[in-house]
Amino acid sequence: MDFRDIKEFIKDTFSYLIVILIVILIVVYVVTLQQVVGSSMNPTYNESDILVLSKIHYKLFEINRNDVVSLKYDNSKYLIKRVIGLPGEHVYFKDNILYINNEPYENNFETADFNLNELGYDVIPDNMYLVLGDNRYNSLDSREIGLISKEDIIGKVLFRIWPLG
Repeated sequence: MDFRDIKEFIKDTFSYLIVILIVILIVVYVVTLQQVVGSSMNPTYNESDILVLSKIHYKLFEINRNDVVSLKYDNSKYLIKRVIGLPGEHVYFKDNILYINNEPYENNFETADFNLNELGYDVIPDNMYLVLGDNRYNSLDSREIGLISKEDIIGKVLFRIWPLG
């Protein structure tokens, strides 16, 4: 074997290792895939849909109302939910109308009456969020598990990649 062949092999191997390292860093810190489990986000997302998640988005931008986010729950589960209430807001639902700070806000999903006071809060504390599933009558969300801290939000759902269409 020629020394030039060994040098070329090492060079090629190093290039592949760099590409693999970059892909791993992107998956760990920038974007990842997540599968929807359950029906709590119907009709927006369905069971077994595969979503692309931006892990870096909320390091650069604020969390906004109606963002669909992935969050850690119970240290072993990951949930997909929609952000409804932001820090400093008083949120409640009455007769299928969402009220934020006593002003009606457009809401496209049926929701049973709910008041933030039921969770023991008058307003949402700093770095906490009220999140709900789109299928409000069949969703494990803030109404049951409480407000979600910013640190428990993994990232923003960017789009669905499976099924196609």
